[in-house]
Amino acid sequence: MKFRAALALLLATAGAATAQPKHDTLTIGIAQFPSSLQPDIDPEVVRGYAMGFVIRQITAFDKDWHNTCLLCTELPTLDNGLAKIEDLPGGKKGMAVTIKLKPDLQWGDGQPVTAKDIAFTWKLGSDPSSGFSNGNPWNRATKVDVVDDHTAVLHLDKVRSDYNQWDQILPEHIEGAIVAKDNSAGAYINGTNYNRAPINPGLYDGPFIITSYESGNQIVMEPNPHWSGTKPGFKRIVLRHIENTAALQANLLSGDVDMVAGEGVGLTIDQALSLQKAHPDQFHYEFKPSLTYEHIDLKKENKLLADVRVRRALLMAMDRQTMVDRLFQGKQPVAATWVNPLSPMYDASIPVVKFDLPGAKALLKEAGWTPGSDGVCRNAAGDRLAFELGTTAGNRLRELQEQVLQSNWKNACIEVTLKNEPARTLFGDTLKHRTYTAMEMYGWSSAVTESPFRTLGTSQIPNQANNFGGANYPGFSDAKMDADITAVDGELDPAKQKAIWADMQKLYADQIPVLPLFFRAEPHITPTWLQGYTPTGQGDVSSYWAENWHAG
Repeated sequence: MKFRAALALLLATAGAATAQPKHDTLTIGIAQFPSSLQPDIDPEVVRGYAMGFVIRQITAFDKDWHNTCLLCTELPTLDNGLAKIEDLPGGKKGMAVTIKLKPDLQWGDGQPVTAKDIAFTWKLGSDPSSGFSNGNPWNRATKVDVVDDHTAVLHLDKVRSDYNQWDQILPEHIEGAIVAKDNSAGAYINGTNYNRAPINPGLYDGPFIITSYESGNQIVMEPNPHWSGTKPGFKRIVLRHIENTAALQANLLSGDVDMVAGEGVGLTIDQALSLQKAHPDQFHYEFKPSLTYEHIDLKKENKLLADVRVRRALLMAMDRQTMVDRLFQGKQPVAATWVNPLSPMYDASIPVVKFDLPGAKALLKEAGWTPGSDGVCRNAAGDRLAFELGTTAGNRLRELQEQVLQSNWKNACIEVTLKNEPARTLFGDTLKHRTYTAMEMYGWSSAVTESPFRTLGTSQIPNQANNFGGANYPGFSDAKMDADITAVDGELDPAKQKAIWADMQKLYADQIPVLPLFFRAEPHITPTWLQGYTPTGQGDVSSYWAENWHAG
């Protein structure tokens, strides 16, 4: 009897072990693959997500949208004295911002992370030819004083509201030789070890390092042996690229991937809703309202788009609310501008343009466009009102959106043909070099209080001079918008900030440099055993806190 009892206990234990395997590897499916691993070049969401595991910003907004330290010991503020307003020549005012790094930070090769790395990153990032397109640009500082190994003082040439928001720093001992060898325009972009030697552990100061990299296929990460923070809960994290979202869903159901990334580079919301309905208990589902703004860029140089009446007619002819209701079950609000209703800077007085097909036709007629025999509008010169629309190939939901919009516009005598490309081509070349002809559909992801400098500032139009490092892909240029961006970036008073933000939103709604679609509710589909996962809903993505993820 004792033997039988012991045997039964042994079998039960073995069965439990089989039913609940140890999860030491987390495989994450992604529908896009980074065009570059250099953390400051190419403003791709998927690049930020991938690099969040391995290299950290100095500061980031957390899941509660509070600015916090990741690499620093204390967030600089005017109240704690780590930020000070200082006098500049000519009666101007600047700022001195002290960053104190955590004393035990190390790169993945064991070299310490120091204030010299901050100075190096500033020197590289403040060079207009560097190609940097980071959210918190280093050129805000005119000088950096290295006080000691863990302390640097950044001197700003003006008072700025974003003075305590700072991005990743780069390892001088790895990247410095590239800059020293050749500091000509483009040399760093072409030579950076993040692309040429991505498994060099010295490139990474986060909880993980990249140990295997297959371009276009997958990235394998393992714990950084020199990480001094919370010990990572997984021995290995794999980002596996499955470009077609239908195939990605199949891989999730088969168990080939454990979860899909939820920052807009995984499954589409309609797929997630369908999956939840069919498999309600197999995964954990969360639909996180986010600041990600889905929209269509309009290329400024296209002569058919030069008339704002044409741009407004395009917007009026789009039945966005019906599209949201049918494709997303109403979970994604139609956008008036790029500012989300969740943002503290949102101006509710800016109306969402309603679907108005007769109004769109009347506006086109007023602008000189009348239907031809083929149903497509023509002007007096005989030009056809015809455009190309592109987006990320293989994203089934975006392709459905394209078809809906194509039909909407056809009803307004506007012909639209579809020309889609793989995400790496779209973001790595077409948008970056502005080679598209008319319209491109994709999403912007922004930080909580980030101004539209990167996406609407004239200086951020990608060109040869800035090594195609800007993110103003439409080519929008407006002196009043530039002045507002400068003013809001330098305003510390919240009420005055909000007034400037309201003016920027009105300018945007009046001029229509892009066609607003909606704000995404990001679907996060994770295994039921994953603990510590915290979506943020904004540009500082969940992977910045990946060391807290573990199997429960």
